[in-house]
Amino acid sequence: MAGMRLRWVVILFAALLGSVFPYAQQSLPQQSQTAALREVRVDGAKHLSEPQIVPLTGLALGTQVGRKELQDAADALVRTGLFAKVNFKYDTHNDNLVVTFHIEENARLPVSYDNFPWYADSELNDAVRKELPFYDGHLPEAGQVVERAAAVLKAFVATREPHVEITHQVVPSQLSDGSEQQFKVEGPVPKIAKLEFSDPKLTEDLAVRAHIAEIVGHPYSRMTIDIFLAEQIRPIYQQQGFLLAKIGPAEVRLSGNPNQQKLEERIPVYVPCVPGAIYKWKGVEWKGNAAISSITLTNTMGMKIGDVANGQSIEGGWERVREEYGQRGFLEAKVTPLASYDDAAHTTSYEVSIVEGPVFHYGSMTISGMSLAGERMIQEAWSMKTGDLFDKKVFEDFLFKLESHRELIFKELPVHYDTVGHFLQTDPAKGTVEVLLDFK
Repeated sequence: MAGMRLRWVVILFAALLGSVFPYAQQSLPQQSQTAALREVRVDGAKHLSEPQIVPLTGLALGTQVGRKELQDAADALVRTGLFAKVNFKYDTHNDNLVVTFHIEENARLPVSYDNFPWYADSELNDAVRKELPFYDGHLPEAGQVVERAAAVLKAFVATREPHVEITHQVVPSQLSDGSEQQFKVEGPVPKIAKLEFSDPKLTEDLAVRAHIAEIVGHPYSRMTIDIFLAEQIRPIYQQQGFLLAKIGPAEVRLSGNPNQQKLEERIPVYVPCVPGAIYKWKGVEWKGNAAISSITLTNTMGMKIGDVANGQSIEGGWERVREEYGQRGFLEAKVTPLASYDDAAHTTSYEVSIVEGPVFHYGSMTISGMSLAGERMIQEAWSMKTGDLFDKKVFEDFLFKLESHRELIFKELPVHYDTVGHFLQTDPAKGTVEVLLDFK
């Protein structure tokens, strides 16, 4: 009788366990075993939501799935290009399966449209979003979603220009830091008839007028225009202290019916420009410097408090600071400026982080592609001795002579070369530099 009561207790305890832990993980020990898919979950996402990711798996609730189908779903997520890593786990109960995908997203890049003058960016974005509901103006470097976006754009543009192809590539952004995923039309594109600016002073600027022919008369390309704005327009504002000037993006401004099938062969381009306020120099704070005093570094900048903050001069100052370190053997010094702007006082100041790195001394020189007589004259003209503190400016001045004034090195010796390949091979363990010169 006692044994019977014990048996019922065991059975009751087991039943209670089943009610408390109804979805304890079970395994699918054989590849062919399946269960009905009840739920798909996702964790680890940072930019995309679970409802946006689940459809990309290709799984359908209620269907029979096993390990193969789950692995195929994980592989499908990776092929999109959106995810760097995908793992999964699953729980089964009463022939039902719940799977959770653990994901790590790939970096996403802002999208740009290089030469689509027929449409506004918003129209192109809307077209892509119809195919890719999660699209927010960013895509990965590569993968199926990028190819699907290109296919959508081709179909969209074909309504006006049927004989074009759409290509894409990752390119440096011309107006900001970082890179972008650029889509480009390969085929007939209208040429630029004129380039206008909202700031009339730019139209009158002699430097702008001298370079405007690089744009006008050429096929429409936003990248070409952005390069022009970065190289020719932004420096004009920077030199005058307009450090936060807003330039672009360029716009195609058309007259007549905007829905006409064909654009004119030559189109006008308009660039909005807002100079903003003129900023003045407030100063700089140095952090991490030990070999060179803050006073010396500040003097190297050549800026005075209260001066107009010439952006070009500021950039030149950072380069002079790097050169100062290079002259003292710090070939790997990192100089990282961080700007702060006082919008009320219209001043700018900088906090500069410096990582000086190791000091290097001259070790040796290796020369290739030169005659023995030429090698001897190079070694004789080289001023640094083994063990000397390496001065990068001495090296750069010497290289300039080899490239542009070879008579100062070789005198009357006939030498024949077009280029001088050069490299500084550092050995941090020994603290030495080997100079490599290759004449071709």
